[in-house]
Amino acid sequence: MVKNILDTIKRGTDEIIGEELLIKKLNSSKSLVIKAGFDPTAPDLHLGHTILLNKLKQFQDLGHQVIFLIGDFTATIGDPTGKTELRPTLSMDEVISNAETYKKQVFKILDEKKTIIKFNSEWLGKLSASDLIQIIGSYSVARMLERDDFKKRFKSNKNISLKEFIYPILQGYDSVALEADIELGGTDQKFNLLMGRYFQGLNNNNEEAKQVVITLPLLEGLDGVKKMSKTLNNYIAIEDIPSEIFGKIMSISDDLMWRYYELLSEIDSKQLNQLKKAANNSEINPRDIKIDLGIEIVTKFYDKKLAIKAKEDFLNIFQQNKQPENVEMININQMPLPNLLKQIGFVPSTSEARRLIDQKALKINDQVIDSIDYEITEGLHNLKLGKKKFAQINVKK
Repeated sequence: MVKNILDTIKRGTDEIIGEELLIKKLNSSKSLVIKAGFDPTAPDLHLGHTILLNKLKQFQDLGHQVIFLIGDFTATIGDPTGKTELRPTLSMDEVISNAETYKKQVFKILDEKKTIIKFNSEWLGKLSASDLIQIIGSYSVARMLERDDFKKRFKSNKNISLKEFIYPILQGYDSVALEADIELGGTDQKFNLLMGRYFQGLNNNNEEAKQVVITLPLLEGLDGVKKMSKTLNNYIAIEDIPSEIFGKIMSISDDLMWRYYELLSEIDSKQLNQLKKAANNSEINPRDIKIDLGIEIVTKFYDKKLAIKAKEDFLNIFQQNKQPENVEMININQMPLPNLLKQIGFVPSTSEARRLIDQKALKINDQVIDSIDYEITEGLHNLKLGKKKFAQINVKK
């Protein structure tokens, strides 16, 4: 029985630190406390986050207690993981606003009735100066500089803030406060996750009081190179509309498609191997396999009907060169073209708009636009940016 449970837990994981301890904990038949922390540094959860969320859901289905920890306190410090420069500090207002969206989005995957949401400001915000000094004093600077990203920045004379040293220590203290049995995180979080075991060991000499650390693979973004990130604009948000999710899935390379299947799909490894074999033997078009992945992912966050509609719209656009139905009409005043594209939500910034116009990615009424000085006249116009973004606008003076 435990072997079957362990096989379920292991699927899709990268490493389990304390596997023998995990078996002991599972054999205890008690409901284990499973923790995963998410710093609300941006308003959207994306598909990369769902790898952790899906594993949390597995533990819920196995009868364990899941804690979705929102790092509202630690987000104001900023996780230094993988950063080559000191990251900007978020205001508490930004953190609170982002945290509210997390609370809504997470239940697209987790069972709300079986999930406890915690904010680490509940305990970290109450620490006195002497408490904090005592916690920090238990860990050495030398050990902190063993961390790869800190080591690289130190050798290249790049700034490392003292508060960045504090971040992993506070994350470790979260595990003490929550009495976590297991903590999940991406492979890049291994150093931070081990902090939880370290501090639990300081408080209790019993090895069984330490948490098991489970790391999960990082999902590459749409570029297929760097990890999915809102900062890098290579992400698929779980709150994207169905057509956006489907279109972005269809835009990934065939090689990356298999990676997405492995980390995001619910089909078993046997089925996946059969699909790979059929594709390699040219028995099935990889595009059709990608379509099935798009339908599965849209269905997960919406429903099958909307997934099929997203597929049909996509095929209409690319096979029959049709504009999708129900394009929203946007009333807008005249303004410079880059500003207009930002205003209607096509791009995050005017600099991105300029770049795409230079690349001739914008069409207005089927005419390719190659100058940022192009002036849209008053009246109705159809806009198309790239292959997936459409809008109908009514320009007024």
